[in-house]
Amino acid sequence: MLGAALAGALPRRVAGEADCVIPVPATGICYAEGLARGLGKPLVHGLEKLHRPNNRTLCFADVERRTGMIRDHMRLTGEDLRGKQVVVVDEAIFTGTTLRIVCQMLREAGAEYVLTGHSERRALFGETDETVAKRTVVALKEGLKVVMCVGETLEQRESGLTEKVLEKQLREGLKYVDADMMSAVSVAYEPVWAIGTGKTASAEQARDAIACLRGVLGGIFDAATAESTYILYGGSMNEKNAFSLLSMKGVDGGLIGGASLDAEKFISIIKAYDNTERKI
Repeated sequence: MLGAALAGALPRRVAGEADCVIPVPATGICYAEGLARGLGKPLVHGLEKLHRPNNRTLCFADVERRTGMIRDHMRLTGEDLRGKQVVVVDEAIFTGTTLRIVCQMLREAGAEYVLTGHSERRALFGETDETVAKRTVVALKEGLKVVMCVGETLEQRESGLTEKVLEKQLREGLKYVDADMMSAVSVAYEPVWAIGTGKTASAEQARDAIACLRGVLGGIFDAATAESTYILYGGSMNEKNAFSLLSMKGVDGGLIGGASLDAEKFISIIKAYDNTERKI
């Protein structure tokens, strides 16, 4: 039954090949052509040379399935590179009572992770803390891992409201999540003012915001849960600032956007992470 429903929502060849299917807003489609053009062979060859430890995970957003070479590389390297692919799913099927069914379809397709609360969804699709909370808990109950995005606007930061905004988004977004579910939850701090703008939070700003989030997690759950939860930084991370950002205490990884469209730059970010003292 689910297989038949899935065939109607996802391209057949993708449903059979993808390691992970993550719903994204249609606005992400514009990246597909650049992704295919900018990555291709350079990325595959670069990844082959890294010889990365098996406990590292790379997640790729292949919006229109145009990066077949990357998929081939994912299959060849096995545990060395766990590719997380993205396909576009009609926004309409992510509303109301169908959400649980869609999560089951994604899991059957091999999905492991989904994003909730991304700033584009909040800004363009009217996503609220309440809808983020509901989507998050349904995804978890259906066996998916969640990367929940939070972040403040420039106006909120300049008004001194960053910590207040982050605490509200995190508390509201996790209000239906039990402590025993948190092993399947990661948090991505993405300052809205730094996404696709070329502006980047300083290493210290990222560190302080993530420290705030970890403190809130400790208040919601306990210190052990706060320490074990992965918190990523997303917001114009590139090959020039990656090392300083990823070296900060508490920054467990990155949610990479525009820089992932250039194979050389993306490989540099991966190397920067591998060269930091914190090994996640």
